[in-house]
Amino acid sequence: MLKEKRQGLTDRITEGVIWKQILLFFFPILLGSLFQQLYNTADAVIVGRCAGKEALSAVGGSTFSIINIFVGFFTGIASGATVVVANFYGGKQEKEVSRTVHTSLMLSLCAGVLFGAAGIVFAPVMLRLLQTPENIFGQSLGYMRIYFAATPANLFYIMGAGILRAAGDSRRPLYFLIVSCLANIPLDFLFVAGFQMGAEGAAIATVLSQILSAVMVFAVLCRDKACYGLIPGELLHCSGDIMKRVLRIGIPAGLQSVTYGLSNGVIQSKVNSFGTDNIAAWSAYTKLDGLYWMTVSAMGIAVTTFVGQNLGAGKMDRVKKSMWECMGMTVVMAGLISIFFYAFADFFFGIFVEDAGVISLGVSQLHFLTRFYVIYVVVEILSGTLRGLECVVVPTIISILLVCGLRVLWIVAALPVSNTMETVMMSYPITWIAAAVAFVLYYNYYMKKNGNTDG
Repeated sequence: MLKEKRQGLTDRITEGVIWKQILLFFFPILLGSLFQQLYNTADAVIVGRCAGKEALSAVGGSTFSIINIFVGFFTGIASGATVVVANFYGGKQEKEVSRTVHTSLMLSLCAGVLFGAAGIVFAPVMLRLLQTPENIFGQSLGYMRIYFAATPANLFYIMGAGILRAAGDSRRPLYFLIVSCLANIPLDFLFVAGFQMGAEGAAIATVLSQILSAVMVFAVLCRDKACYGLIPGELLHCSGDIMKRVLRIGIPAGLQSVTYGLSNGVIQSKVNSFGTDNIAAWSAYTKLDGLYWMTVSAMGIAVTTFVGQNLGAGKMDRVKKSMWECMGMTVVMAGLISIFFYAFADFFFGIFVEDAGVISLGVSQLHFLTRFYVIYVVVEILSGTLRGLECVVVPTIISILLVCGLRVLWIVAALPVSNTMETVMMSYPITWIAAAVAFVLYYNYYMKKNGNTDG
Protein backbone atom coordinates (compact mmCIF):
# COMPACT_ATOMS: atom_id res chain seq x y z
CA MET A 1 0.00 0.00 0.00
CA LEU A 2 2.80 2.44 0.89
CA LYS A 3 4.61 1.69 -2.35
CA GLU A 4 1.40 2.18 -4.32
CA LYS A 5 0.84 5.51 -2.61
CA ARG A 6 4.41 6.54 -3.32
CA GLN A 7 4.08 5.53 -6.96
CA GLY A 8 0.91 7.61 -7.21
CA LEU A 9 2.74 10.68 -5.97
CA THR A 10 5.49 10.14 -8.53
CA ASP A 11 3.06 9.59 -11.41
CA ARG A 12 1.27 12.81 -10.49
CA ILE A 13 4.37 14.67 -11.70
CA THR A 14 5.87 12.36 -14.32
CA GLU A 15 2.57 11.37 -16.00
CA GLY A 16 -0.70 13.01 -17.02
CA VAL A 17 -1.77 16.45 -18.23
CA ILE A 18 1.03 18.81 -17.21
CA TRP A 19 -0.86 22.02 -16.49
CA LYS A 20 -3.40 20.22 -14.32
CA GLN A 21 -0.70 18.42 -12.35
CA ILE A 22 1.27 21.65 -11.93
CA LEU A 23 -1.77 23.45 -10.54
CA LEU A 24 -2.55 20.58 -8.15
CA PHE A 25 1.02 20.83 -6.88
CA PHE A 26 1.21 24.63 -7.03
CA PHE A 27 -1.90 25.65 -5.09
CA PRO A 28 -0.92 24.02 -1.79
CA ILE A 29 2.48 25.76 -2.06
CA LEU A 30 0.75 29.06 -2.84
CA LEU A 31 -1.72 28.68 0.01
CA GLY A 32 1.15 27.75 2.32
CA SER A 33 3.02 30.87 1.25
CA LEU A 34 -0.18 32.86 1.78
CA PHE A 35 -0.42 31.69 5.37
CA GLN A 36 3.30 32.42 5.82
CA GLN A 37 2.70 35.93 4.54
CA LEU A 38 -0.45 36.19 6.63
CA TYR A 39 1.32 35.68 9.90
CA ASN A 40 4.11 38.02 8.80
CA THR A 41 1.45 40.57 7.91
CA ALA A 42 -0.34 39.92 11.19
CA ASP A 43 2.85 40.99 12.97
CA ALA A 44 2.88 44.22 10.99
CA VAL A 45 -0.82 45.02 11.37
CA ILE A 46 -0.99 44.26 15.09
CA VAL A 47 2.30 46.03 15.81
CA GLY A 48 1.34 49.04 13.69
CA ARG A 49 -2.07 49.36 15.32
CA CYS A 50 -1.11 48.52 18.89
CA ALA A 51 2.46 49.78 19.20
CA GLY A 52 2.77 52.59 16.62
CA LYS A 53 4.72 53.32 13.46
CA GLU A 54 8.13 53.14 15.21
CA ALA A 55 7.48 49.53 16.22
CA LEU A 56 6.14 48.79 12.72
CA SER A 57 9.34 50.20 11.22
CA ALA A 58 11.38 48.03 13.62
CA VAL A 59 9.55 44.85 12.53
CA GLY A 60 9.50 45.52 8.80
CA GLY A 61 12.46 47.76 8.04
CA SER A 62 16.12 46.82 8.44
CA THR A 63 15.28 43.68 10.44
CA PHE A 64 13.23 42.30 7.54
CA SER A 65 16.11 42.82 5.10
CA ILE A 66 18.73 41.25 7.38
CA ILE A 67 16.64 38.22 8.33
CA ASN A 68 15.84 37.62 4.66
CA ILE A 69 19.56 37.44 3.88
CA PHE A 70 20.15 34.64 6.39
CA VAL A 71 16.95 32.71 5.69
CA GLY A 72 17.30 33.25 1.94
CA PHE A 73 20.80 31.75 1.89
CA PHE A 74 19.64 28.58 3.62
CA THR A 75 16.50 28.39 1.50
CA GLY A 76 18.83 28.34 -1.49
CA ILE A 77 20.79 25.47 0.06
CA ALA A 78 17.53 23.67 0.80
CA SER A 79 16.60 24.02 -2.88
CA GLY A 80 19.72 21.99 -3.64
CA ALA A 81 18.37 19.18 -1.47
CA THR A 82 14.97 19.54 -3.14
CA VAL A 83 16.47 19.10 -6.60
CA VAL A 84 18.53 16.06 -5.57
CA VAL A 85 15.61 14.38 -3.78
CA ALA A 86 13.30 15.08 -6.74
CA ASN A 87 15.81 13.64 -9.19
CA PHE A 88 16.34 10.44 -7.19
CA TYR A 89 12.62 10.17 -6.45
CA GLY A 90 11.65 10.54 -10.11
CA GLY A 91 14.23 7.86 -10.96
CA LYS A 92 12.87 5.58 -8.18
CA GLN A 93 16.23 5.36 -6.40
CA GLU A 94 14.83 4.95 -2.90
CA LYS A 95 18.09 4.31 -1.07
CA GLU A 96 19.59 7.51 -2.49
CA VAL A 97 16.46 9.44 -1.51
CA SER A 98 16.89 8.28 2.10
CA ARG A 99 20.58 9.20 2.16
CA THR A 100 19.79 12.66 0.81
CA VAL A 101 17.02 13.24 3.37
CA HIS A 102 19.16 12.43 6.40
CA THR A 103 22.21 14.30 5.14
CA SER A 104 20.11 17.37 4.34
CA LEU A 105 18.27 17.46 7.66
CA MET A 106 21.53 17.19 9.60
CA LEU A 107 22.87 20.04 7.49
CA SER A 108 19.83 22.14 8.46
CA LEU A 109 20.43 21.63 12.18
CA CYS A 110 24.13 22.52 11.98
CA ALA A 111 23.45 25.57 9.82
CA GLY A 112 20.69 26.65 12.19
CA VAL A 113 23.07 26.76 15.15
CA LEU A 114 25.72 28.61 13.13
CA PHE A 115 23.37 31.16 11.57
CA GLY A 116 21.51 31.73 14.83
CA ALA A 117 24.69 32.48 16.75
CA ALA A 118 25.98 34.79 14.01
CA GLY A 119 22.68 36.66 13.86
CA ILE A 120 22.57 37.25 17.61
CA VAL A 121 26.21 38.39 17.85
CA PHE A 122 26.34 40.60 14.77
CA ALA A 123 22.82 42.07 14.89
CA PRO A 124 23.98 45.53 16.16
CA VAL A 125 26.66 45.79 13.45
CA MET A 126 24.21 44.86 10.68
CA LEU A 127 21.62 47.35 11.87
CA ARG A 128 24.26 50.10 11.93
CA LEU A 129 25.36 49.21 8.40
CA LEU A 130 21.78 49.72 7.21
CA GLN A 131 21.66 53.13 8.93
CA THR A 132 18.77 52.13 11.18
CA PRO A 133 17.43 55.30 12.87
CA GLU A 134 18.12 55.61 16.60
CA ASN A 135 14.44 55.92 17.50
CA ILE A 136 13.79 52.33 16.29
CA PHE A 137 17.25 50.79 16.85
CA GLY A 138 16.47 49.25 20.25
CA GLN A 139 13.26 47.56 19.13
CA SER A 140 14.91 46.36 15.90
CA LEU A 141 17.78 44.80 17.86
CA GLY A 142 15.43 43.06 20.29
CA TYR A 143 13.33 41.67 17.44
CA MET A 144 16.35 40.30 15.59
CA ARG A 145 17.95 38.59 18.58
CA ILE A 146 14.75 36.83 19.58
CA TYR A 147 14.14 35.75 15.99
CA PHE A 148 17.65 34.35 15.50
CA ALA A 149 17.45 32.36 18.73
CA ALA A 150 14.99 30.01 17.00
CA THR A 151 16.94 29.67 13.73
CA PRO A 152 17.62 25.89 14.11
CA ALA A 153 13.88 25.18 14.26
CA ASN A 154 13.14 27.48 11.34
CA LEU A 155 15.79 25.97 9.08
CA PHE A 156 14.76 22.41 10.00
CA TYR A 157 11.22 23.26 8.91
CA ILE A 158 12.43 24.81 5.63
CA MET A 159 14.46 21.71 4.79
CA GLY A 160 11.78 19.24 5.87
CA ALA A 161 9.05 21.00 3.91
CA GLY A 162 11.31 21.09 0.83
CA ILE A 163 11.90 17.35 1.11
CA LEU A 164 8.17 16.64 1.22
CA ARG A 165 7.56 18.85 -1.82
CA ALA A 166 10.39 17.18 -3.72
CA ALA A 167 8.57 13.87 -3.21
CA GLY A 168 5.41 15.38 -4.67
CA ASP A 169 3.68 16.19 -1.35
CA SER A 170 2.82 19.89 -1.23
CA ARG A 171 -0.23 19.44 0.99
CA ARG A 172 1.26 18.67 4.37
CA PRO A 173 3.62 21.68 4.36
CA LEU A 174 0.44 23.70 3.77
CA TYR A 175 -1.24 22.15 6.80
CA PHE A 176 1.79 22.96 8.95
CA LEU A 177 1.68 26.62 7.94
CA ILE A 178 -2.07 26.88 8.52
CA VAL A 179 -1.64 25.60 12.06
CA SER A 180 1.32 27.93 12.64
CA CYS A 181 -0.61 30.92 11.33
CA LEU A 182 -3.62 30.16 13.50
CA ALA A 183 -1.29 29.97 16.48
CA ASN A 184 0.69 33.09 15.57
CA ILE A 185 -2.19 35.56 15.41
CA PRO A 186 -3.47 35.06 19.00
CA LEU A 187 0.16 34.97 20.18
CA ASP A 188 0.67 38.36 18.52
CA PHE A 189 -2.31 39.78 20.38
CA LEU A 190 -1.09 38.24 23.62
CA PHE A 191 2.49 39.54 23.51
CA VAL A 192 2.03 42.81 21.58
CA ALA A 193 -1.39 44.04 22.64
CA GLY A 194 -1.74 42.18 25.94
CA PHE A 195 1.76 42.33 27.41
CA GLN A 196 2.63 45.56 25.56
CA MET A 197 5.96 44.12 24.37
CA GLY A 198 6.02 45.92 20.99
CA ALA A 199 8.37 44.53 18.34
CA GLU A 200 9.89 42.01 20.75
CA GLY A 201 6.45 40.58 21.44
CA ALA A 202 5.91 40.08 17.71
CA ALA A 203 9.25 38.26 17.54
CA ILE A 204 8.29 35.92 20.39
CA ALA A 205 4.99 35.11 18.67
CA THR A 206 6.76 34.38 15.37
CA VAL A 207 9.42 32.22 17.02
CA LEU A 208 6.88 30.09 18.88
CA SER A 209 5.00 29.53 15.63
CA GLN A 210 8.19 28.49 13.83
CA ILE A 211 9.04 25.99 16.56
CA LEU A 212 5.57 24.51 16.20
CA SER A 213 6.13 24.11 12.43
CA ALA A 214 9.44 22.34 13.02
CA VAL A 215 7.89 19.94 15.52
CA MET A 216 5.13 19.02 13.05
CA VAL A 217 7.62 18.40 10.22
CA PHE A 218 9.75 16.25 12.51
CA ALA A 219 6.76 14.19 13.65
CA VAL A 220 5.48 13.59 10.12
CA LEU A 221 8.86 12.61 8.70
CA CYS A 222 9.48 10.22 11.60
CA ARG A 223 6.06 8.65 11.23
CA ASP A 224 6.26 8.28 7.43
CA LYS A 225 7.60 4.90 6.32
CA ALA A 226 8.22 6.01 2.73
CA CYS A 227 11.77 6.31 1.39
CA TYR A 228 11.86 9.99 2.41
CA GLY A 229 10.96 9.18 6.03
CA LEU A 230 13.25 10.22 8.89
CA ILE A 231 15.06 7.81 11.20
CA PRO A 232 16.60 10.08 13.89
CA GLY A 233 19.53 7.77 14.54
CA GLU A 234 20.56 8.02 10.87
CA LEU A 235 21.10 11.78 11.11
CA LEU A 236 24.64 11.16 12.32
CA HIS A 237 25.47 9.11 9.21
CA CYS A 238 25.84 11.85 6.64
CA SER A 239 26.88 11.02 3.09
CA GLY A 240 29.85 13.03 1.79
CA ASP A 241 28.98 12.60 -1.88
CA ILE A 242 25.35 13.57 -1.30
CA MET A 243 26.43 16.58 0.74
CA LYS A 244 28.70 17.73 -2.11
CA ARG A 245 25.91 17.38 -4.66
CA VAL A 246 23.40 19.25 -2.47
CA LEU A 247 25.89 22.05 -1.79
CA ARG A 248 26.99 22.22 -5.43
CA ILE A 249 23.42 23.10 -6.35
CA GLY A 250 22.41 24.84 -3.13
CA ILE A 251 25.33 27.18 -2.47
CA PRO A 252 25.02 29.07 -5.78
CA ALA A 253 21.27 29.34 -5.20
CA GLY A 254 21.95 30.52 -1.65
CA LEU A 255 24.50 33.09 -2.83
CA GLN A 256 21.98 34.29 -5.38
CA SER A 257 19.45 34.79 -2.60
CA VAL A 258 22.04 36.54 -0.42
CA THR A 259 22.95 38.98 -3.16
CA TYR A 260 19.26 39.72 -3.61
CA GLY A 261 19.07 40.34 0.12
CA LEU A 262 22.19 42.50 0.15
CA SER A 263 20.98 44.62 -2.74
CA ASN A 264 17.61 44.99 -1.03
CA GLY A 265 19.54 45.94 2.10
CA VAL A 266 21.17 48.74 0.12
CA ILE A 267 17.69 49.78 -1.01
CA GLN A 268 16.47 49.69 2.59
CA SER A 269 19.36 51.87 3.77
CA LYS A 270 18.39 54.47 1.17
CA VAL A 271 14.73 54.23 2.17
CA ASN A 272 15.83 54.79 5.78
CA SER A 273 17.39 58.09 4.74
CA PHE A 274 13.96 59.40 3.72
CA GLY A 275 12.61 59.27 7.28
CA THR A 276 10.22 57.25 9.45
CA ASP A 277 7.11 57.84 7.30
CA ASN A 278 8.80 56.40 4.22
CA ILE A 279 10.18 53.51 6.27
CA ALA A 280 6.71 52.70 7.59
CA ALA A 281 5.18 52.98 4.10
CA TRP A 282 7.89 50.77 2.61
CA SER A 283 7.46 48.26 5.43
CA ALA A 284 3.75 47.98 4.68
CA TYR A 285 4.45 47.84 0.94
CA THR A 286 6.86 44.92 1.38
CA LYS A 287 4.14 42.98 3.17
CA LEU A 288 1.72 43.50 0.28
CA ASP A 289 4.48 42.93 -2.26
CA GLY A 290 5.08 39.59 -0.58
CA LEU A 291 1.74 38.37 -1.93
CA TYR A 292 3.11 38.75 -5.45
CA TRP A 293 6.48 37.23 -4.66
CA MET A 294 4.95 34.22 -2.96
CA THR A 295 2.92 33.52 -6.12
CA VAL A 296 5.83 33.57 -8.55
CA SER A 297 8.09 31.81 -6.03
CA ALA A 298 5.52 29.04 -5.57
CA MET A 299 5.46 28.51 -9.32
CA GLY A 300 9.26 28.57 -9.32
CA ILE A 301 9.26 25.79 -6.71
CA ALA A 302 6.69 23.88 -8.77
CA VAL A 303 8.69 24.07 -12.01
CA THR A 304 11.92 23.07 -10.21
CA THR A 305 10.26 19.98 -8.73
CA PHE A 306 8.55 19.02 -12.00
CA VAL A 307 11.75 19.46 -13.98
CA GLY A 308 13.81 17.57 -11.37
CA GLN A 309 11.53 14.54 -11.22
CA ASN A 310 11.02 14.35 -14.99
CA LEU A 311 14.76 14.71 -15.55
CA GLY A 312 15.28 11.75 -13.19
CA ALA A 313 12.64 9.81 -15.11
CA GLY A 314 14.34 10.68 -18.45
CA LYS A 315 11.33 12.61 -19.82
CA MET A 316 12.83 15.73 -21.40
CA ASP A 317 9.68 16.48 -23.40
CA ARG A 318 7.83 17.01 -20.10
CA VAL A 319 10.71 19.13 -18.81
CA LYS A 320 10.28 21.62 -21.67
CA LYS A 321 6.49 21.57 -21.52
CA SER A 322 6.57 22.16 -17.76
CA MET A 323 8.59 25.35 -18.29
CA TRP A 324 6.28 26.76 -20.95
CA GLU A 325 3.08 25.96 -19.10
CA CYS A 326 4.42 27.37 -15.83
CA MET A 327 5.50 30.52 -17.66
CA GLY A 328 2.10 31.08 -19.22
CA MET A 329 0.14 30.52 -16.02
CA THR A 330 2.46 32.74 -13.97
CA VAL A 331 2.22 35.62 -16.46
CA VAL A 332 -1.58 35.55 -16.11
CA MET A 333 -1.36 35.43 -12.31
CA ALA A 334 1.14 38.31 -12.17
CA GLY A 335 -1.09 40.43 -14.38
CA LEU A 336 -4.16 39.83 -12.23
CA ILE A 337 -2.26 40.63 -9.03
CA SER A 338 -0.93 43.86 -10.52
CA ILE A 339 -4.41 45.04 -11.49
CA PHE A 340 -5.86 44.09 -8.10
CA PHE A 341 -3.13 45.87 -6.12
CA TYR A 342 -3.31 48.98 -8.27
CA ALA A 343 -7.06 49.28 -7.92
CA PHE A 344 -7.28 48.80 -4.14
CA ALA A 345 -4.00 50.34 -2.94
CA ASP A 346 -5.63 52.90 -0.62
CA PHE A 347 -7.69 50.25 1.12
CA PHE A 348 -4.72 47.94 1.66
CA PHE A 349 -2.48 50.58 3.23
CA GLY A 350 -5.34 51.73 5.44
CA ILE A 351 -5.28 48.29 7.03
CA PHE A 352 -1.73 48.83 8.27
CA VAL A 353 -1.76 52.42 9.52
CA GLU A 354 -4.09 55.36 10.03
CA ASP A 355 -1.48 58.04 9.28
CA ALA A 356 -2.62 59.73 6.03
CA GLY A 357 0.92 60.70 5.06
CA VAL A 358 2.18 57.13 5.37
CA ILE A 359 -0.81 55.82 3.38
CA SER A 360 -0.18 58.33 0.57
CA LEU A 361 3.49 57.37 0.33
CA GLY A 362 2.68 53.65 0.33
CA VAL A 363 0.06 54.00 -2.42
CA SER A 364 2.53 55.83 -4.67
CA GLN A 365 5.12 53.09 -4.08
CA LEU A 366 2.66 50.30 -4.89
CA HIS A 367 1.31 52.06 -7.99
CA PHE A 368 4.81 52.58 -9.33
CA LEU A 369 6.11 49.02 -8.96
CA THR A 370 3.06 46.91 -9.82
CA ARG A 371 3.31 48.10 -13.43
CA PHE A 372 6.49 46.04 -13.84
CA TYR A 373 5.62 42.84 -11.95
CA VAL A 374 5.05 40.66 -15.03
CA ILE A 375 8.64 41.16 -16.22
CA TYR A 376 10.12 39.25 -13.29
CA VAL A 377 8.10 36.13 -14.16
CA VAL A 378 10.62 35.29 -16.90
CA VAL A 379 13.50 35.43 -14.41
CA GLU A 380 11.78 33.23 -11.82
CA ILE A 381 10.50 30.50 -14.15
CA LEU A 382 13.67 30.14 -16.23
CA SER A 383 15.83 30.20 -13.09
CA GLY A 384 13.64 27.48 -11.52
CA THR A 385 13.77 25.38 -14.68
CA LEU A 386 17.56 25.56 -14.90
CA ARG A 387 17.85 24.72 -11.19
CA GLY A 388 15.75 21.60 -11.76
CA LEU A 389 18.19 20.67 -14.54
CA GLU A 390 20.99 21.07 -11.95
CA CYS A 391 22.35 24.05 -13.87
CA VAL A 392 23.01 26.74 -11.27
CA VAL A 393 26.34 28.49 -11.81
CA VAL A 394 25.51 30.67 -14.84
CA PRO A 395 22.00 31.55 -13.56
CA THR A 396 23.62 32.62 -10.29
CA ILE A 397 26.12 34.80 -12.15
CA ILE A 398 23.30 36.38 -14.16
CA SER A 399 21.35 37.14 -10.99
CA ILE A 400 24.36 38.50 -9.11
CA LEU A 401 25.51 40.76 -11.94
CA LEU A 402 22.29 41.86 -13.60
CA VAL A 403 19.84 41.88 -10.71
CA CYS A 404 21.94 42.67 -7.68
CA GLY A 405 25.08 44.33 -9.05
CA LEU A 406 23.22 46.49 -11.53
CA ARG A 407 20.74 47.49 -8.82
CA VAL A 408 23.49 48.74 -6.53
CA LEU A 409 25.22 50.46 -9.44
CA TRP A 410 21.98 52.27 -10.26
CA ILE A 411 21.62 53.45 -6.67
CA VAL A 412 25.21 54.70 -6.55
CA ALA A 413 25.01 56.46 -9.91
CA ALA A 414 21.44 57.75 -10.01
CA LEU A 415 20.69 58.93 -6.46
CA PRO A 416 23.26 61.76 -6.49
CA VAL A 417 21.50 63.08 -9.60
CA SER A 418 17.92 62.59 -8.34
CA ASN A 419 17.60 61.80 -4.63
CA THR A 420 13.98 60.58 -4.57
CA MET A 421 12.06 57.42 -3.69
CA GLU A 422 11.09 57.09 -7.36
CA THR A 423 14.78 56.84 -8.27
CA VAL A 424 15.28 54.17 -5.63
CA MET A 425 12.29 52.16 -6.85
CA MET A 426 13.35 52.41 -10.51
CA SER A 427 16.25 50.09 -9.65
CA TYR A 428 13.79 47.16 -9.66
CA PRO A 429 12.30 47.28 -13.19
CA ILE A 430 15.67 48.16 -14.76
CA THR A 431 17.33 45.09 -13.28
CA TRP A 432 14.36 42.80 -13.94
CA ILE A 433 14.43 43.66 -17.64
CA ALA A 434 18.18 43.10 -17.94
CA ALA A 435 18.03 39.74 -16.13
CA ALA A 436 15.00 38.54 -18.11
CA VAL A 437 16.78 39.11 -21.42
CA ALA A 438 19.91 37.31 -20.16
CA PHE A 439 17.91 34.30 -18.90
CA VAL A 440 16.05 33.91 -22.19
CA LEU A 441 19.33 33.92 -24.12
CA TYR A 442 21.07 31.50 -21.77
CA TYR A 443 18.14 29.07 -21.49
CA ASN A 444 17.96 28.73 -25.28
CA TYR A 445 21.74 28.27 -25.45
CA TYR A 446 21.71 25.62 -22.69
CA MET A 447 18.91 23.60 -24.28
CA LYS A 448 20.56 23.63 -27.70
CA LYS A 449 23.97 22.77 -26.25
CA ASN A 450 22.50 19.72 -24.51
CA GLY A 451 20.62 18.57 -27.60
CA ASN A 452 17.20 19.72 -26.39
CA THR A 453 16.07 22.34 -28.87
CA ASP A 454 13.17 24.18 -27.34
CA GLY A 455 10.28 24.65 -29.65
